[in-house]
Order: sequence, then C-alpha cells, then structure tokens
Amino acid sequence: MSEPELIFLMGQYQARIPRDRLYAENHMWIQPTEDRFRAGFTAYSVRLLQDVYFLDWDFTDGSSALKGETIGEIESSKAVSALSAPADCEDLQANPALLQDPSLINTSPYDQGWLFSFRSSRNFLTPEEYVTMLGSVWEETQRVIKGQIQ
Repeated sequence: MSEPELIFLMGQYQARIPRDRLYAENHMWIQPTEDRFRAGFTAYSVRLLQDVYFLDWDFTDGSSALKGETIGEIESSKAVSALSAPADCEDLQANPALLQDPSLINTSPYDQGWLFSFRSSRNFLTPEEYVTMLGSVWEETQRVIKGQIQ
C-alpha cells in the first residue's frame, strides 16, 4: 500500500503532492522511469496557471538544456509563461500527446499530462521538502496573484 499524498492548502484548494516522485523548484514533478526522468506540472502550478490551452517547445527531441534555460512556452487563461528546464537535461523528449491536446495538463497533470522526459544526474526535492518550499513562498505567491506587489 502506498503512502498517502501530501496536501498543500492553497486557500480552499487542495494541491495534491504524490509521494511517488520528486520535485523541482520550478514546480515540476520529476519521476524516475528506467534510465530517464519524466517531468510535469504539479497540482500547485496547474492551479496557478488555470486552464492551459497552448504549449510550444523551444527544443527538438534529443537536445540538451541547462537548468533554468527556457525550453518552451505555455499559454493559459492567466498568462503566457516561459517553461524552464528543472535541471541540466540531456536527451529531452517532448510528450507528443500534449501538442495535440494541451488540456491533458489540466485534466491529468500527474499522468497523461506529463511534459517531457530527460536524462540528468541532478538530485531533486523530496515531497516533504517541496511542501516546505511551497509554505515558504505561499504568502508572496498570494500577493502576486492578487496584484499587490508594490
């Protein structure tokens, strides 16, 4: 039996944080799969983006990217945002299903809505470390959401 998910409260919304994967500071989940990692948006980031309806990659399959390097762009009902690499990545491979239907990010962020896979030697955050990080930035995030940055 697997451990229950962690929950981060975003006001009245519960962001599920599964314990069967790792996390990156840019709000992506990272799941080991054989000799690669698979990455996708956490429930926290999907909630902030809201309805995703367009995705475009700045890389071709097989290419590499450095941590923080822009690898694509996502458009949602809230904003157009650059997507950055969660680590130094080799052999990036996009999820082809998302180019046909980016709404999978909204409906299945931890399964069919995965973004890309890659190889890396980087260590990522545990679920507990990620939830702690969310708690440390939540107050600032709320100010940004409400447009109260001065």
